[in-house]
Amino acid sequence: MKSAASLGKWGIFLSLLMIIQLFLTGCGSETSSAEEEKAPSAGQKTVVHIGVQGSTGILPYAREKKSFEKAFEKAGAAVEWHEFASGPPHFEALASGRLDFGATGGTPLIAGQSGGVDFKAIAVTTDGKKGNSIVVSKGSAVKELKDLKGKKIAVAKGSSAYNFLYMALERAGLKDKDIKLVQLQPDEARPALDNGSIDAWSTWEPYVTTAVFQTGADVLVSGADLNINAPGFLIARTGFTEEHPELTVLFLKTYEEVRKHFTENLDEVSQEIADAEGVNVDIISTVLKNSEPILSPATDEFKKAHQDQADFLFEAGGIHKKLDTSEVIENRYIEEALK
Repeated sequence: MKSAASLGKWGIFLSLLMIIQLFLTGCGSETSSAEEEKAPSAGQKTVVHIGVQGSTGILPYAREKKSFEKAFEKAGAAVEWHEFASGPPHFEALASGRLDFGATGGTPLIAGQSGGVDFKAIAVTTDGKKGNSIVVSKGSAVKELKDLKGKKIAVAKGSSAYNFLYMALERAGLKDKDIKLVQLQPDEARPALDNGSIDAWSTWEPYVTTAVFQTGADVLVSGADLNINAPGFLIARTGFTEEHPELTVLFLKTYEEVRKHFTENLDEVSQEIADAEGVNVDIISTVLKNSEPILSPATDEFKKAHQDQADFLFEAGGIHKKLDTSEVIENRYIEEALK
């Protein structure tokens, strides 16, 4: 454990993470009743609730193509989509039984597990190295991490970019008192970067690439630059996976079908998304290349990277107990889906 003095440098980050955990713990007690309320009666279709964020990933593309609707219709189930701005809100929805599947970075998983949310990480979707970056505005005097001292940095609290920011600051020898942290969701942070209200922004794709292309922002440092392996996951509500293991496998099989189409037809997919969003195709193509979607069981390497993140937060005082992150990792569904 770090000394009390050392823990002080994490004050803002730690208090926010604790708030998220406490809120999730409170939501956790609602799960059983919520699940009972949404359980279909005899003759009704099972409704599969899927979370989505952004507009360029596998799940947003699948929603546009109605890939899951088609797959689940054959299995006698229906699909409802739920939009989220970032990862942490997924776990509130999981805890209250309003969500069955979603995709997030590793930091929200750690907060969710620490908060007692009943979920499983059922597959790895990215190694995360290119997923998170710190960007600065065009012409910024900030050229190195150490130049962030005294600067305003925006980030979405509890997101994977939040953890990435603090790991990057630690490597630069900076403390929280050396920076001015501004809590902003992506739709708030981008205008703030553009108008100079903030000096830097720790975020993830597609927001990194769109800022670079549209305003000339620069990537100060990425996870690849720092060799920070931060896997992203598909998550599932445990109650759903236990009641509907066959639909859980079907969800993963469908995801893999969409992912393969993505990677094998990158130019075509990029153009489709660009046309739908009214965005330059080069932006979309770069985002997709940086995202490097995969679908894999949690290998020993991915498990270690995720455990290292949890240990980092525990040693910094960000979570109240040391976690065994393997307790929420469940590979059997993805192993079945990829057979």
